[in-house]
Amino acid sequence: MSVAFFALLFALVFTTVLETSNSGFVTELGMAAAGVCLLAASVSVSKADREHLLRATANLRWVLIAIPLCIGAQLMPIGLSLAHPIWTTTYDALQGIPFGYVTADFSRTLGAFLLALACVALIGVTIVLSRDRRRAELVLFVLSTLTALVAVPKIVDHRLQGASIGPDGWDFATSLSGLGVALNLAVMQLAAERAETRHAIIRSVAIGMLGLAGLLINGAVILGYSDTNSAVACALGVALFLLILVIRRLDLPALAASAICVVAAIGAALVLTWIFEKGSGSPLLRLLPIQPEQARAVLDRLLADTRWFGAGAGAFQSIGRIYQSGDATAPLAVPSAAIALFVETGWIGLALAIAIVLSLLTRLVSGALRRGRDSFFSAAAAASLCFAVVQGFAGPGLLRTGAIVCLAAIVGLGLSQSVSQAAR
Repeated sequence: MSVAFFALLFALVFTTVLETSNSGFVTELGMAAAGVCLLAASVSVSKADREHLLRATANLRWVLIAIPLCIGAQLMPIGLSLAHPIWTTTYDALQGIPFGYVTADFSRTLGAFLLALACVALIGVTIVLSRDRRRAELVLFVLSTLTALVAVPKIVDHRLQGASIGPDGWDFATSLSGLGVALNLAVMQLAAERAETRHAIIRSVAIGMLGLAGLLINGAVILGYSDTNSAVACALGVALFLLILVIRRLDLPALAASAICVVAAIGAALVLTWIFEKGSGSPLLRLLPIQPEQARAVLDRLLADTRWFGAGAGAFQSIGRIYQSGDATAPLAVPSAAIALFVETGWIGLALAIAIVLSLLTRLVSGALRRGRDSFFSAAAAASLCFAVVQGFAGPGLLRTGAIVCLAAIVGLGLSQSVSQAAR
């Protein structure tokens, strides 16, 4: 299992580093590392590991296959009446086989399908490898450190170069910093739990100080270099983490804890309603930074023409070229993860994503409330997912491969520690 574990750490570290340096082959490296993880874990997995995986994903296994199946269905040949109109045009021009696909760009959708499979593999491998608490702690430390290491160069560059760093340069750092806030809160809670149970005061203080440093670095990016909507997204994640901590510390009965969670959910809904009402137009556009009139007009037409099954995962820029004027010099940039999801997978994909997020949040929160001193793993995953949901409407950073890989590992870590270990 050591090979699989080091392959997992390799996937996290090098995809994040390459994403920060804007390397062109980060997606391929992430998928290759995920494949190595899955292969190594499959060879050395034990019966106890398999049972732990089944318990951690009980009633949630559909989540692991839903997204790859949704994308895979877009790659199946179908009749022209159901296919994307671009294939009808192709058939009229070339008179080939009268079949097409849901996707308008087969190669990009195939790449998105392989990336989805890699993320599912990473979630499963992380669940198995994080069964051991020491490995779970190491994965948490690596993830929290990576978020801080991505943030520090951006802050330094901003101090040196000032306004020369455009908004696009902050998308990935902002997304990772929002995840890092939740992760470093978990590190600080881990230090507090160690001080209580193991009485290792010096080591606990050192771990707590590192977590505090990471929290301050990531918080500086969210509060100082991102927009208000990203700060609200991060605040909702922090509030969820603290809510779980308070309920567990007070040792509230199930009925009282459920009532508090319902009230908190209503409060979060009111906050989200308020920030969405501040914007205008389609709900998918309301959390975006101010867009040029020409770009907003293109997005409005693109959203209005989106079909039930979308235009194909990964095909946003290919479709965007059709709606741009002839004098456009660059392809249409993806404004947010939510818009990309809607355009590429349609209403079906958006509804499926909402169902997946709600199912995962329910499992992670309930698991955190059951787990006692190990609750911070699931609490951090739930807070990260809460941040990712809102941030997905505010920017495209979560579409970057490094962010996808890290979020998959965080979800796997939370699911693994949401259930107690079986007897070894």
